[in-house]
Amino acid sequence: MATVHFLLAYSHKDQRLVMQEEFSDSRRATKAYAEEEAKHVGDSEFEIVLIGSDSIETIMKTHGHYFTNETEELFSQLEFVSR
Repeated sequence: MATVHFLLAYSHKDQRLVMQEEFSDSRRATKAYAEEEAKHVGDSEFEIVLIGSDSIETIMKTHGHYFTNETEELFSQLEFVSR
């Protein structure tokens, strides 16, 4: 299975994920990560991460603290539908 790259931006002030992008190309993902980091340099309010995985569902399990209850509810609905 191919690795997918997820670029996430989490606002500590708002305590929620404010940006989520998915990339299949690692170079594009790395470039987008660098650009997003540059926008928030020195700003401790935002946490910018680039995570490689097989799916967003795996990221939600391994890095669940980035996702709000709304996103977790959507994930639960998706799990229910896919069964």
